[in-house]
Amino acid sequence: MTVTETKQEGLKKELKIVVPSKEMEDKIAKRFERLSAEIKVPGFRPGHVPVAYLEKKYGKAVRDETVEDALQEYTQKAFDDEKIQPVMRPKITVVSFEDGKDLEYSVEVEVFPDIKIVDFNDLELEKLVAEVTDEEVQKALDRLAASRRETQELKEARPSKLTDTVVIDFKGSVDGVEFQGGEGKDYSLELGSHTFIEGFEDQLVGKNKGDKVKVNVTFPENYHVKDLAGKPAVFDVEIKDIREPKPVEVNDEFAKLFGKSTLADLKEMIKDELTKEYENVSKGHLKRALLDLLSATHHFEVPKGMLDMEFDTIWHGYEEAKKNGRLDDEEKNKTEEEMKAEYQALADRRVRLGLLLADIAQKNNITVTQDDLTKAVIEESRRFPGQEKMVYEYYFKNPQVLENMKAPIFEAKVVDFILSKISLKDKKVSVQELYAWEPEVPELEEKAPKKAKKEKK
Repeated sequence: MTVTETKQEGLKKELKIVVPSKEMEDKIAKRFERLSAEIKVPGFRPGHVPVAYLEKKYGKAVRDETVEDALQEYTQKAFDDEKIQPVMRPKITVVSFEDGKDLEYSVEVEVFPDIKIVDFNDLELEKLVAEVTDEEVQKALDRLAASRRETQELKEARPSKLTDTVVIDFKGSVDGVEFQGGEGKDYSLELGSHTFIEGFEDQLVGKNKGDKVKVNVTFPENYHVKDLAGKPAVFDVEIKDIREPKPVEVNDEFAKLFGKSTLADLKEMIKDELTKEYENVSKGHLKRALLDLLSATHHFEVPKGMLDMEFDTIWHGYEEAKKNGRLDDEEKNKTEEEMKAEYQALADRRVRLGLLLADIAQKNNITVTQDDLTKAVIEESRRFPGQEKMVYEYYFKNPQVLENMKAPIFEAKVVDFILSKISLKDKKVSVQELYAWEPEVPELEEKAPKKAKKEKK
């Protein structure tokens, strides 16, 4: 086999590979020998079927299969010899092959870029830390109490107000025509719960039992029923009853509803859960900040084929959202050219970070082990109390589903590895600041479209 590099353009290489005719003839002959030993032909003993017979009956199929195997074998050998690491499946084109002649073919392949990883010890990030205050615990306790709240009859007749529950019959129409799903009877609606279309509940505040109200609303532009999206509607509503919330006594007995002996124990449980929640939010922000920093400090060419595939995936999602009326206001106000520019930047970021994390993992022997998968499945099964065994068996009985877990586990391991190397400084913030955090674009990073910067990898 001889290998000649005929062209190199950026990360794309083109090779010309020639396999001597003698090697191909030997491979074809060996395949016929195996076929003779395996095939059963009436009138011939196993292993004694004449090659001439097989040649006549299966010649083309044998040659095609031999060439296909040879293309894979010699291409891989060429990659090994030339130390080529492809990022995608190579494009192979047979130039010529006939009996008694060399097999000539070309290979177009994109290779991994040369990535120079920065010294992680030179990187620094802030980790947001929010303290769980007594006030936050009380707010969470109030929400728990509200979730268990029941209603009771009004002690004396009065107009409805927010937090009341009204029992209603309703019938909706658009342009005077009733629509499917727009009717209900004896429906209990808590005013202020934002259960119905925006503005619906507000128009039932200040009404009395027995009132009949015409409620005028407009369906959201992104409403899930396409025929109703963005259209004004009128609902004929009859208020059949008004009920007020029944006070919930938050005490030791209330704590027992959640498996705790005392109210103090319940508060401690709430504090622990909030601590975990804030920590998870902080970790999410830290990961985002790290990816931004890695993107800002690592600049290298990305393979065009990978970039095109990623962009096509993102653009397909955009076109589907556009077709189904799910674009946000910002997207609606931009031209297709502007959106393509944003998504090209986003695709570049994703591919670049993916290659970078893969390179860091390879150079530091980071892999996803069976133990990692098992732990992840156990953690996932715990999210479904009482169904843990069923969830566990589901994952391990469906290899593809289990395989899909590898990517997020892999990324998390690489991110944790990098975070263990860089300088981290705690920054105390309020809960409001924790949830309102927006990343600052590092100065080293070239300006990218807003959506590309806000999108998580």
